[in-house]
Amino acid sequence: MIQIAVIGDHDPDNETHVATSAALRHAADQLGVALEVSWIGTDQIADQVAATLAPFDGMVIAPGSPYRSLDGALEAIKHARQQGVPLLGTCGGFQHIVLEFARNVLGFPEAHHAEYNPYASTLFITPLSCSLAGQTMTVHIKEGTLAAAAYRTATVNERYYCNFGLNPDYLDTLIHAGLTLSGTDSGGEPRILELSSHPFFVATLFVPQTSSKPGTPHPLLASLLSATTNKRSPQYTIAANPA
Repeated sequence: MIQIAVIGDHDPDNETHVATSAALRHAADQLGVALEVSWIGTDQIADQVAATLAPFDGMVIAPGSPYRSLDGALEAIKHARQQGVPLLGTCGGFQHIVLEFARNVLGFPEAHHAEYNPYASTLFITPLSCSLAGQTMTVHIKEGTLAAAAYRTATVNERYYCNFGLNPDYLDTLIHAGLTLSGTDSGGEPRILELSSHPFFVATLFVPQTSSKPGTPHPLLASLLSATTNKRSPQYTIAANPA
């Protein structure tokens, strides 16, 4: 039985939340594995992160920010990054993965997200110059990345729900510190980031869950579940990660 924690404040009327649970089951059905999906509210995490998340083989950081607890979301991401837990963050998940990395790897404790505090001094996540909500756009995949191994194609079309993204002023700093830019739009803007030293740690600004279907699961969700089964192998290792 694979156990996946979906970190987010579940809303049954949010189509991306409904799609997240369904997409995970599409992937499990194709892989022929038993799956249990548990939604965990961000406000359930901060004080008991290790105990709360220890039972899970993998994690999804769900769309739907701002979260009830920014700190809870960041603690969950930190746990996955440090412990080698396979993780996929989409839309708001992408944004919070950037924020966690900025605070705990780059050493910017004041790094913030404009959706929570538009006047913060160090904004790693800022409003997009043009909202992507409702748009389906082409993403170009970089060879030799986790994203490329999942998609097995150089270009894909993905649907967006976001109004916020990475502040481009910090892209080079993030890459220099170890993140890989593995997907861009046609103008070169970042759409997928990943941590190559990790078994599976991928952030997408789009929401791949919404294009998953029974019999044709989205490749990123399938790759996430595959990574959880590899994690159980005695040969499984994780490269040293920054604190």
